[in-house]
Amino acid sequence: MIAPSKRRGKAGFTLIEMLVVLVILGLALGIVLLRGPLRSATLDVRTAAAQVAQGMRLARARAIQTDRLVAVAVDANAHLFQVGGSPPQALPNTVAITVDGGAGETERIVFEPDGSASGGRVDLASGGGRMRVAVDWLTGRVSVADAP
Repeated sequence: MIAPSKRRGKAGFTLIEMLVVLVILGLALGIVLLRGPLRSATLDVRTAAAQVAQGMRLARARAIQTDRLVAVAVDANAHLFQVGGSPPQALPNTVAITVDGGAGETERIVFEPDGSASGGRVDLASGGGRMRVAVDWLTGRVSVADAP
C-alpha cells in the first residue's frame, strides 16, 4: 500500500490575500458611492410625461362618467398639475415645463362630458430628452410623443 503524500501547505487564503481583496472591494464601493445617485434626464422626462398623460386621461374619464366638466390645471412655475378637485401632483424639478407655447404660466385644459376637450399641449424637457403631451380638442384623445 502506498502512503498518502503529505501536503506541503495548508489550504486556504493568507491574511495578506484577504486584506488585498477587502481593499479592492472598498475602493470599488467608494467609486460607486462618489458617483452619486443614478439618474437619467430622459427617464425623468418620460416619467413626467406619463404622469401628465395619465392625469389627462383620468380627467376625460371623469368628465364622461359624471357628465360634468373636468379641468386639468398645469402650473409650470410650481411644477404641479391638478386634476379636477383632487390634490396637486408634483412633477420633477429637473424637468422644464412649457404649456401651450408659453413657459411660466398656469394653463387649464377642460374636458367636456361628451369626451371632447379645449385642447392643448404640455412640453416637457430635461437634458437631451423632450416629450409632448397633446390633447386633441375634437376627440379629447391624449397622446404622448417625442417633442420636436
